[in-house]
Amino acid sequence: MKTQVITVDVESDPLWQASPFRTLALAHGLRSCWSTPIYSLVGQVLGTFAILQRKPASPSPLQQDLIAQVTHIASIAIERTQGEAALKRSEAFLAEGQRLSLTGTFSWRVATDQITGSEELYRIFEFDPGVSVTIELIVSRVHPEDILAVHEMIDRARGAGSDFEYEHRLLMPDHSVKYLHMVAHGSRDPDGQLEYIGAIQDVTQRRLSEATLGKVRSELAHVARVTSLGVLTASIAHEVSQPLSGIVTNAATCLRMLNAAPPNVDGARETALRTIRDGSRAADVVTRLRALFAKRTAANESVDLNEATREVIALSLSELQRNRVIVRENLAEDLPSVIGDRVQLQQVMLNLFLNASDAMSDVEDRPRQLVIRTERDEGDRVRLTVQDAGVGLEAEAVDKLFDAFYTTKSDGMGIGLSVSRSIIESHHGRIWAASNDGPGATFSFCIPCSPQAVTDASGQGAIRTPAMAHAGQP
Repeated sequence: MKTQVITVDVESDPLWQASPFRTLALAHGLRSCWSTPIYSLVGQVLGTFAILQRKPASPSPLQQDLIAQVTHIASIAIERTQGEAALKRSEAFLAEGQRLSLTGTFSWRVATDQITGSEELYRIFEFDPGVSVTIELIVSRVHPEDILAVHEMIDRARGAGSDFEYEHRLLMPDHSVKYLHMVAHGSRDPDGQLEYIGAIQDVTQRRLSEATLGKVRSELAHVARVTSLGVLTASIAHEVSQPLSGIVTNAATCLRMLNAAPPNVDGARETALRTIRDGSRAADVVTRLRALFAKRTAANESVDLNEATREVIALSLSELQRNRVIVRENLAEDLPSVIGDRVQLQQVMLNLFLNASDAMSDVEDRPRQLVIRTERDEGDRVRLTVQDAGVGLEAEAVDKLFDAFYTTKSDGMGIGLSVSRSIIESHHGRIWAASNDGPGATFSFCIPCSPQAVTDASGQGAIRTPAMAHAGQP
């Protein structure tokens, strides 16, 4: 009930006749009860203020005024107590959330360099609880390789006054390394002074997991390349045997010319030059094979996608010709370079070429034509497309093709396309497949063609550092 209830005489009041409290009140000699609700600022009832007396009575105007004052004071006290309790619960939840997510919060008043941090921030930096946090103290924890970049970030933040995002490493007193991700929002107080409110998250486990995942991905990619090597055995033998046979033939011819009377020096010279040419050709084949199947870590570099495509075509051409595959190249002349790992991208191409060849192995009623195309794609990207005239794709298989260990081949391992997707996604690109309007299927991938495209894809307007590229390094 939200209204005041005045009971002048408990014994005679009809509202109290059926109440179990009537007998209890009379047993203690109580005869009157004045009950007044205590309201919150928004009109909710917080409780009840009651006055009980040993004689029948009704409140005077003065007493009513005192009751109003008491209930008002009581409402303030109750709301303050509830607010403080809610604040403590909220602070406890926030502290626990920061502890679980390894995220500390801070404020930084730029003019005075005053920094206030949460408990989790102290734990992340391993500062003593009573110490006063300063820029110098924070920088003392920064990894030596990242100190210059951190100073540059601080200088930019002092003048920018805008939001920023940053990643760097810490070198702790026990020589362990932590990886931090920081975001901050800049604002100005009524006096125009710049202040940042931000959060710092310890992402060490994530970075180490990414490094481990990258190592596993590299191992799996190497397995996939070695698997492809078995398929290319005949092609490799053909590629190498031709120049070696030429070398032997030219060497024998050169000897006959030198043993002639008189010696045919000019002919021997020409034959020797052909021998050198064939030797260089064989060396090129071996070099391409060593690069493609070597076990090495990924490296970002500028890659001419057309040139890399031609190398893979040359390497697999004998295998394709053995399967009676007609290769059609349609490579864009103005194609910009891409940023990535040349060998990994060539592995994806090789896998797509050989898969297309396999898809056409049973085709007898039409040409086994393989169309390889490069072109510019939207969003500062380039695309490579491999179109075959094979048996095509079943609708239910399209969504599973790039899953690990899924294969449509009776002797397949199901890792080639899965590794290919992992490689392309690590290059900030995507890979997909679709059925042709006619026979066969088309596999495509697109990747950024400039570092700026990669930066834009991960977040615009952010202040970042290359420190994260050293994941896993001390």
